[in-house]
Amino acid sequence: MDGLTQSHTGRSGFPPAYLDRVGSSFTDFLGVTAPDLLPGRRPVPQIPVGDLTPHGTTIVAVTYDGGVLMGGDRRATMGNLISSRDIEKVYPADSWSVIGIAGAAGIAIEMVKLYQVELEHYEKIEGLTLSLDGKANRLAQMIRGNLGAALQGLAVVPLFAGYDLDAAPGTTPGRIFSYDVTGGNYEERGYSAVGSGSLFARNSLKKTWRPGLDGDTATRSLVEALYDAADDDSATGGPDPVRRLYPIVYRVDAEGAVRLTDDDVAAVAGTITDERAAAEGQG
Repeated sequence: MDGLTQSHTGRSGFPPAYLDRVGSSFTDFLGVTAPDLLPGRRPVPQIPVGDLTPHGTTIVAVTYDGGVLMGGDRRATMGNLISSRDIEKVYPADSWSVIGIAGAAGIAIEMVKLYQVELEHYEKIEGLTLSLDGKANRLAQMIRGNLGAALQGLAVVPLFAGYDLDAAPGTTPGRIFSYDVTGGNYEERGYSAVGSGSLFARNSLKKTWRPGLDGDTATRSLVEALYDAADDDSATGGPDPVRRLYPIVYRVDAEGAVRLTDDDVAAVAGTITDERAAAEGQG
């Protein structure tokens, strides 16, 4: 008993909160022990600063027969300037899900890292993987915590997708969730897109996506949607063979989340550009 008392009074070198709390939410734990480290708890500028920070666009997700795909272009903008040509906007959230970011790039990347730790912490504490609906709800709570910054132009609007390990037989295991800046959580059917080029990407997907696509055809549909978005939206970057920059694409299926190689994505993008170049020549 004496050893336990000494440990709780700091003899072990850890503050009491590290030893007393056993909750499964790392974000809640951080809110008690170091709230200033949470993206939404930091001082918010009193004037709009959206154009002074890099913003990432565009993210697209599509389901297919056996899973889900998510891809994003590589451009970040700051006002009317290109601030980065090779930013990464799609990340694995855990072994069975992926997250794509649109909005204030710095805060978004920080939120993704915190979200990854959140899911890993839950799995270690509870000894099991959080359900896909639970993962989507946890992300909604984190977005809601950033509302103050969002109102000043530092919004983060991610796209979340994953493979549902609990999907009923005969249903599509690949699922997609979109959000708004208040943390609203909406499940999408078939496909979705966020970011400044999302309108053009959605219009493209309306023509190329259909239920039951195989993985290769779905990949073509996703890359083509990003290509069309880049064609009409200046903030979305298209394939750049000179710099060897191509969209980042993740596939999530029964084998887990896997990033497609640049060579695979380049081959798909090359086919699309060759077909369109040939069509222009015929015109």
